[in-house]
Amino acid sequence: MKNTEALCVVAIVALVTALLRFLPFILFRSEEKTPKTIKYLGKVLPFAATGMLVVYCFKSVTPLAYPYALPELIAAAAVVVLHLIKRNTLFSIAGGTLVYMLLVNLVFV
Repeated sequence: MKNTEALCVVAIVALVTALLRFLPFILFRSEEKTPKTIKYLGKVLPFAATGMLVVYCFKSVTPLAYPYALPELIAAAAVVVLHLIKRNTLFSIAGGTLVYMLLVNLVFV
């Protein structure tokens, strides 16, 4: 890819990202009441996205073959425990990722 093509791609991605960030403020101005559907989606979508990520993370796990899904289950338990202790989503995800990477690279080699 040439430099001008790469620059165009970056510019388009930046423009779309900015548009997606500003769109809710353009569509739902402060003087207008937010529709109930949008409020509902704001409440349920974070949980749906989290559930989808959990399913995606466990989709290729084979519990009948070595390492019997142990690294994934231990890392998932670490995420839950860390979140119960610290109540910080970023810390929990980073800690679970660290635990998983240590397990697959050092323990279940």
